[in-house]
Amino acid sequence: MKAVKPISIFVLIVSLVLLIPSCAVNPVTGKSQLMFMSEDQEIALGAQYDPSVVSTFGIYEDEALLNFITEKGNEMGKISHRPDLQYHFKVLDSPVVNAFAVPGGYIYLTRGILAQFNNEAELMGVLGHEMGHVTARHTAQQQTRQQLGQVALAAGMIASKEVAQFANEAMQAMQLLFLSFSRANEREADRLGVEYSSKIGYDAHKMADFFDVLNKMQMASSHAGVPTWMSTHPDPGERNVAVNKTTEEWQAKLPGKTFAINTDSYLNMIDGIVYGEDPRQGFVENNMFYHPALKFQFQIPGKWQLINSPLQVQIVPEDQNAAIIFMLSEEKEAGTAAQKTISDLQLSLIDSKPATVNGLNATVTLSQQVSQTQDGQQQTLKVLSYFIEKEGTVFCFHGLTTDNLFDGYKASFETTMKNFARLTDGSKLNVQPDRIKIKTIRSASVSLSEAFKYYQVPESKYAELALLNNLDIDHTLSKGDMIKIIEK
Repeated sequence: MKAVKPISIFVLIVSLVLLIPSCAVNPVTGKSQLMFMSEDQEIALGAQYDPSVVSTFGIYEDEALLNFITEKGNEMGKISHRPDLQYHFKVLDSPVVNAFAVPGGYIYLTRGILAQFNNEAELMGVLGHEMGHVTARHTAQQQTRQQLGQVALAAGMIASKEVAQFANEAMQAMQLLFLSFSRANEREADRLGVEYSSKIGYDAHKMADFFDVLNKMQMASSHAGVPTWMSTHPDPGERNVAVNKTTEEWQAKLPGKTFAINTDSYLNMIDGIVYGEDPRQGFVENNMFYHPALKFQFQIPGKWQLINSPLQVQIVPEDQNAAIIFMLSEEKEAGTAAQKTISDLQLSLIDSKPATVNGLNATVTLSQQVSQTQDGQQQTLKVLSYFIEKEGTVFCFHGLTTDNLFDGYKASFETTMKNFARLTDGSKLNVQPDRIKIKTIRSASVSLSEAFKYYQVPESKYAELALLNNLDIDHTLSKGDMIKIIEK
């Protein structure tokens, strides 16, 4: 859970109005296509999605980097097939290597993908690719194909019929933003990425190079947070060959134009960017969850899995028959937060009492919700909640499972909730994330492995950092070359 501004903590609803089907002219192809939404509706949809994306993944604060992306993105937008569209560019605080767009001109890059780029040309190729999805209205077409009437981003909606589904409900809903594009869409976005980045003066051959890096990475799709770029942009095979060919064609169409790569300027720009998970936003150690930024800690039941996001923390047992949801309340007092929760979620209150948790004022409630299962049977969901006041903020735990399983899980719920406490351990409070550090080679000729050894990179990290630099481990570096290493 990251220290973001509290939002509506139980339900984030994006209302999509399903329009009467109509034919629209695709800005890229000039051909008519079936579309369930007008351009105005598309723009409005993006504006509705954006707060949910930001709340779910968090914003990475780097003004200089964002300004550069925005400046170049707007320049690219003006020469795109939708020059009048207002584009919005944001950097998400996620270690996953990804970039994606939503309807209406909202384009997101994770700090993970920015750390993986090695030059401006790679960045511009991917940015152009995502802009291509927007200009060709691919994301709007996805919504049309899905015929969405309403998408509920229920990031914390306790009123769920299936507890096992509840823990991942927010991510399942968010996956609607990452529907895999068709191969035709991908090829078109690749072509547009080459066109747009070439027109603003970048060498799109580097976009093909980045495809090779992604293929080597083979990142697991189960990585927490946003799905990896290759999983949301399925590789139809030989994309790098096609991109290189298209690049040659576009460079021939632009005689006299120079095509920049800009390695050093880019590496200097990402010097210090956070790499990997940021422990300051929460980390697990010996079955304890520590949050240095918000200065709290609590215990995790043995063998339960913790999923941390800016919006909430989800803790789920191996059998997935229960869940503990931890989040912030917008209220400032525990009793008020409890009352609002019961009302908002339409729960039936069984019991409510004041309590003290490690010196902190709290309210403890037991509630339930009765619903009908798909086969018409009645099911009761029971919820144990702790609302704990700490320094002007109310922290909320909700332990939930079905009525017949509640007694078996209650002790695990209380082990976590009763062990919430202030974090005072300096070694945990002062933990720092790994960061990219840029080093300039001072020797006339040295291999990458020799440079790693000189900068005291652990040998176990050689392969990872070679890929981070997109270089072979025995690659010969020259004096003045820059490389990435990882430091605290």
